[in-house]
Amino acid sequence: MRAVTTLSVVVLASAGIGHAVVSSLDAGIARVDAFKDMKNRPRAGHGTNVLLVGTDGRDKISEEERRAFRLGGQPCHCTDTMMIVHISADRERASVISLPRDSYAEVPERVDPATGRRHPAHAVKLNAAYAEGGPQLTIATVEGLTHLKIDHYLEVDFTSFMRTVDVLGGVRICTPAPLKDSYTGLDLSPGTHLLKGGQALQYVRARHVDAASDLGRMKRQQRFLAALIERATSSGVLLNPIRFRDVTRAVLGSVRADKGFGTDELLDLGRAMRNFSLSSSEFATVPIGQMDFPVKGVGSTLKWDQAAAAGLFASLRDDRPLTVDRPRPRGPVAVPVEVDPRRIRVQVENGTATQGVAKRLDAALGTAGFAVTHRPTTAAVHDVRRTLISYDPRWDRSARSLAAALPGSELRAVPGQGQTLRVTTGADFQDARKVRRVKAEDPARPDQGAVRGTDVVCPGTV
Repeated sequence: MRAVTTLSVVVLASAGIGHAVVSSLDAGIARVDAFKDMKNRPRAGHGTNVLLVGTDGRDKISEEERRAFRLGGQPCHCTDTMMIVHISADRERASVISLPRDSYAEVPERVDPATGRRHPAHAVKLNAAYAEGGPQLTIATVEGLTHLKIDHYLEVDFTSFMRTVDVLGGVRICTPAPLKDSYTGLDLSPGTHLLKGGQALQYVRARHVDAASDLGRMKRQQRFLAALIERATSSGVLLNPIRFRDVTRAVLGSVRADKGFGTDELLDLGRAMRNFSLSSSEFATVPIGQMDFPVKGVGSTLKWDQAAAAGLFASLRDDRPLTVDRPRPRGPVAVPVEVDPRRIRVQVENGTATQGVAKRLDAALGTAGFAVTHRPTTAAVHDVRRTLISYDPRWDRSARSLAAALPGSELRAVPGQGQTLRVTTGADFQDARKVRRVKAEDPARPDQGAVRGTDVVCPGTV
């Protein structure tokens, strides 16, 4: 997720700041020979493709920050977040594609330069390529997956992220449902919040606030990046050389970049992007064809929808926008889930002191398409704050699909409970969202899931 901050360097460079200032900042960037001796690469397309990776490096985090923002433990020396940023040839559009870290991938055959040992091609989760062979193997693996030539490489860690957000004065995020994650310590009530560095880090790291796990986290990262761009472009940073210097120092202090991405390239890109705005940005996630795809020796992975992914990356190669102007749908849009709600049997019980809540939830879930019992009951406790979904681990996919309809709900595994899922209403319950099963035969579209930056920021900011 720290990769989201690095894109701000490109955006902030649009201030047209002087060569001497940027040169002094560039001198502090660590360099890596990311493309050394790479062969059989994809053909070049139009525009510029930057691979942004966020690593879990935390060497410069203070002990106080470690405790406050749950940053203990050993770093995994792998890529925690990965994005491809495509800058159009006319420098008027930026397309950000999130690559799930658990994506099924194959690292190509390689020879270890230190030992001369040959390593055959083999299957991995995408984020493991970095641990095996650093930036070079990561780039080669991504190019093999996407058939898209990567032009530049940027890598950033925890420290850069937190410092950048703090120098900007925080970033405004809104959420319609409570976001609570015991792993990162994130605890946001519904509404709008100004997040400072540490809390922003919790927001983009959280994986346990809903059933969508990594996919949900990537959506939040995209939402945060759009808000970061909005903050930078509307707060005067781009017009103030001193503030620009402070922000870029915060970003570049923990960045590694390929040797070809220097002062001249940054300035050239910045000058060309002076009119960059939220409406110029678009965000998408690689379409997933199969969740929990088992791979021997690797574990559960995410397998891409090959046809839809090929269309997505072909659009980038040909420098075509991912979003098109079309009428907005009327009413709420159904959330995609793994299991058809008609196959999910649900028993509702009231965990609050308010009469009729369970009956209202039972009706809402029935309207959303779930196979409710229509016989709501009363729970043994009446002070439940957060709506709880109890489920047998054998039906975990059904539980995740149900949780998607109840944003902010908590999942609790109960071995032996059986196929029927139990929902205990909490004080946070408001309504149920409509969901739909993702079908393998759904038509692949190049713009599948892509949205503009203006669609993912808080209402009223643009």
